Amino acid sequence: MESLSYKVIKTKKKYADYCDMLEELVMLKTKSKDEKDAIELLTLLIENWDEAHNTFTDANPIEILRYLMDENELKSVDMAATLGISKSLFSDIINYRRGLSKDVIRKLAERFKVSQELFNKNYKLVSPLNSHLKDASVMNTRKRLTAA
Repeated sequence: MESLSYKVIKTKKKYADYCDMLEELVMLKTKSKDEKDAIELLTLLIENWDEAHNTFTDANPIEILRYLMDENELKSVDMAATLGISKSLFSDIINYRRGLSKDVIRKLAERFKVSQELFNKNYKLVSPLNSHLKDASVMNTRKRLTAA
């Protein structure tokens, strides 16, 4: 019986190794049938690991965005340019002052090759009017006072 070239990923090191291998194979200009098969198999193994070890389920969209930026060594300026928005708007988004629009969510998902659902979750924004408050439960509240 022939020894398997690739095995189910069980460690972070193996995951990183397979990611590196996949990246090298994908970058080849011309690919043989064996290389195409290896790409398919590595992709399945990596996706399987990602599903089993997904740590994004509890994170809000901004935490996920910060993590992806860090992993890809991207700065706010780079992201603003990629998304086609101003640096100040991106700053507002990353600092919880503005929400993610559908267009920005679509572009983020495309840029990082992830599902749009990752960025399409509710999260709390910080209103500049009450940013001085320490109790997050009272943030983003406004009372309308009317004259009697």
